[in-house]
Amino acid sequence: MIALLPFALALAAPAQAQSADLAQSVWRNPRDSVHVRFEPCGALLCGTVIWASDKAIADAARGSSTPLVGTRIFRDFHPVQANVWRGRVFVPDIASTFSGRITLDGDRMIGRGCLFAGLGCKSQTWTRVTP
Repeated sequence: MIALLPFALALAAPAQAQSADLAQSVWRNPRDSVHVRFEPCGALLCGTVIWASDKAIADAARGSSTPLVGTRIFRDFHPVQANVWRGRVFVPDIASTFSGRITLDGDRMIGRGCLFAGLGCKSQTWTRVTP
């Protein structure tokens, strides 16, 4: 068992380094109408809306009674390979949660969510605001 410890630590290090690239960073959506801060939520990563335009707030209010600012829209993300995470994405406009994937490419974050089993998928490219 102790002989496996160095191997397990070597596998864990890349995941921790990947999480550091995303954790404590702020991202904006393509329209610059929503800013999200990623932070650890337990052993996983989550993204919470820290700023939104008046239009984005109004659009979200039509779909959900939850205030947009302060809502965790990226939930329970975990690394699955280098620069790729999987988790759940909450869409306030329609008050629904979908499976999602985030891929980091420098200061770009490509988010992809699907309705069911890879069908009805949409992608969106976010830009890093702060490291």
